[in-house]
Amino acid sequence: MKESILDVLLYLFEHYIANDADLARDRDSLQNSLLQAGFSPAEIHKAFDWLDGLAERRPGVVSTAVAPRADGPTRVFFGPELDKLDVECRGFLMFLEQHGILDANQRELVLDRAMALDQDELDLDDLKWVVLMVLFNQPGSEAAYAWMETQMFEDDGELVH
Repeated sequence: MKESILDVLLYLFEHYIANDADLARDRDSLQNSLLQAGFSPAEIHKAFDWLDGLAERRPGVVSTAVAPRADGPTRVFFGPELDKLDVECRGFLMFLEQHGILDANQRELVLDRAMALDQDELDLDDLKWVVLMVLFNQPGSEAAYAWMETQMFEDDGELVH
């Protein structure tokens, strides 16, 4: 089975985190569950490192982010970011920031966590999952998380005429 860090993270998110399962589980029991699910020890270790990186950047208090300004600075993507995130992904991040779903710090955290994945390129669906996991981990982002969660499944089942 060819899996990536994102596959392990999605499995954890869907089976333990998002379902309000017992989050007090220790890493050993989570690792055993992931091994039984068929994930490799190397990918499990990388996924735990990714989660540690996310937890390290979790604010202790709710940020008082300033509302985005139309004449504010523009985020310029460079080198590896351009290689990993296509125009659609970069546009989606800009959309989220312009509509107040992400503040500048959260955008940077999303970029940091996206770049930490072991994939050469991310598609829009992968990026949406990263955004969802970051928002879930941010105190005071419940409304943004709920909005993002609805966006994850909005296109399912719709027919384009």
